[in-house]
Amino acid sequence: MKTIFSSTILLTGILIAGTSCKQNSSSTDAATTAVDSAFVAHPIAVPKQDVKTLEIGQSAPDFRLPDVNGKYVSLRDFKDADVLVIIFHCNHCPTAQAYEDRMISFTNDYKGKSLAMVAIMPNSALGLLPEECGYTDLNDSFKEMKIRYDHKKYNFPYLYDGDNQSVAIAYGPIATPHAFVFDKDRKLQYNGRIDGIEKPGAANSEDLRAAVDAVLTGKPVETPVNKVFGCTTKWAWKGEYGKEVEEKWNAKPSPISKLNESGIKELVKNPTDKLRLINVWATWCAPCIMEYPEIVALQRWYGHRNFEFVSLSADNPEHIDRAQKFLEKTHSPVQNFIYDGSDKYKLIEAVDPKWNGALPYTLLLEPGGKVVYSYQGPVDLLELKRAIVEHPLMGRYY
Repeated sequence: MKTIFSSTILLTGILIAGTSCKQNSSSTDAATTAVDSAFVAHPIAVPKQDVKTLEIGQSAPDFRLPDVNGKYVSLRDFKDADVLVIIFHCNHCPTAQAYEDRMISFTNDYKGKSLAMVAIMPNSALGLLPEECGYTDLNDSFKEMKIRYDHKKYNFPYLYDGDNQSVAIAYGPIATPHAFVFDKDRKLQYNGRIDGIEKPGAANSEDLRAAVDAVLTGKPVETPVNKVFGCTTKWAWKGEYGKEVEEKWNAKPSPISKLNESGIKELVKNPTDKLRLINVWATWCAPCIMEYPEIVALQRWYGHRNFEFVSLSADNPEHIDRAQKFLEKTHSPVQNFIYDGSDKYKLIEAVDPKWNGALPYTLLLEPGGKVVYSYQGPVDLLELKRAIVEHPLMGRYY
């Protein structure tokens, strides 16, 4: 269980006052060493268009894309390799995550065999909805690509194509992950899946390895095209649909009701079959107000799975209208409660006897009430997301 306390704002202060959806060693080194700190991601709207997948025998379209450190990498940076493998990959997709370790193992196994491996993140932030991030701790932004790269210790460049998706449009990946294998002349010899079994540990990149081995030995690829299973490419023109989803979420009511000490104890027991996240906050608590929009957004990320978010205001019950206005402003269509009592120490004990009383306070509870994560103070959102998605009731894969 993760339990951390920080002295942010003591809840006891209210007693005194009376009252917040991403090769060979020489090629790898050349592609990932320097840093261009001037690069800033800027996803833009892209007109809707038909995208066709590159066909066998066609040349690899040129590209110049930033890696996770902001260094630009181009097709010619891999000119010395006899085989170039490009895999369109991302952070949020459960299938992509299921193949990460295989991609790393594949790259290790072919080190020194005149092969270059590169991953390209094709998705636009404008096309990725929070509701599509239920199996991940990270979205597909440029910033969070670096987090994934460092966390998983990728041994291949990870390039960003999320601004105008020009490279994805040229290559035509159907889903993530989608592999493309090019020969020395950069003619396409294979496109399709990495292998036929998504579950980690159940396969070892057999289709990709067979294609690469054939190209390395000058033989034709036995099955040059395979279908691809995974998350569809998130095109920027999907943004209008995203606006509709956002409007529907914001239009939902954000009711709040009073809850006494016994009701809070029952809430913490979590008599459901879901992970329950409880955030205790107050309108006078600046850190609470600042973090709350990100906390309630977790309901959009994980709410369609075995997860629910519940908010609990520590405002005095006579200030329920103030709490209601805040919830409406931040769009909190979840179970919202306010403690219906004046003794804040009873609130503390009802929520968690281990809690010292500072706000905000966050609890993640298994069915039956076992605490799997608790934090006093503003949460580390990435740490909290990992606690949620890596719990056995959730998971990163189907």
